Amino acid sequence: MNHTLRILRADILGYCMGVRRAVEAAEQALLESPVRPVYTYGPLIHNRQAIENLASKGIVTLEAGDGDELPRDFGGASVIIRAHGVPPEERSVLETRNARIVDATCPRVVSSQKRARSYYERGYAVYLAGDRNHGEIAGIAGYAPGCVVLENERDVERLEELPGRAVLISQTTIKQAEYDAIADALARRVSELVVLSTICPATLERQRALEELASRVEAVIVVGGLHSANTQRLFLTARSLCPHSWHIETPEEIPAEISRYSSVGITAGASTPDETIDAVEQALQKVYYSGDSTHS
Repeated sequence: MNHTLRILRADILGYCMGVRRAVEAAEQALLESPVRPVYTYGPLIHNRQAIENLASKGIVTLEAGDGDELPRDFGGASVIIRAHGVPPEERSVLETRNARIVDATCPRVVSSQKRARSYYERGYAVYLAGDRNHGEIAGIAGYAPGCVVLENERDVERLEELPGRAVLISQTTIKQAEYDAIADALARRVSELVVLSTICPATLERQRALEELASRVEAVIVVGGLHSANTQRLFLTARSLCPHSWHIETPEEIPAEISRYSSVGITAGASTPDETIDAVEQALQKVYYSGDSTHS
């Protein structure tokens, strides 16, 4: 019995601007750098397949923040600063050890770093909303010594002494609802609070595109790293909109039961390579005896 499958892609999916820029910087460094290996300061992106692909080309991943594990002298080798950015003191360590810095910090993160420093120098208390263990937050914190990281509104309630004036800056990938809750809780306790709009629209754009996609298909495949926070959030949204949803990293993980459905949507996190998305679509087509692929 032959089946016809309609495959629809979300209008917005895959690499965001910052991640694509960082990957392209790494590939360019491989072409231009006369010294091998080429390093990245921390995993360039949260996608195992992409990291393995870069490693096969000569990219070596360093452990960010661990000066004891870094080479004492890079000998002029290129070190790529990932989209998350780094604290200024860690960048200084790389420079003093003779690294050629290739700065691929996302421009939106650079903006947050500059604004954190500006408000700090003007005497504001600086609060950061986001995951305290995330590289982006660690990088921004380096520009405002003594800043406080708030992961949720409960962290605000635990604060004992609050300043008269403060600024709140978000991690670019935090959910708007989470940021609003933190901002509201802080505003109730700080008389003069500046809340900056620093959330990257890429996450929201992918969420909205997924909502539109889910209304047109019977099942949804979310492609991306299992440790990618934005991909995990996409999957949670997909599952709430469509009970027949799966989160996979590779085409080999496509579930056998997908053949029960005549229309399948594909979306992907902001750190998912184009070639992985293409491979998943091609594998879906092979699941069926015959079928056509329709791009939304």
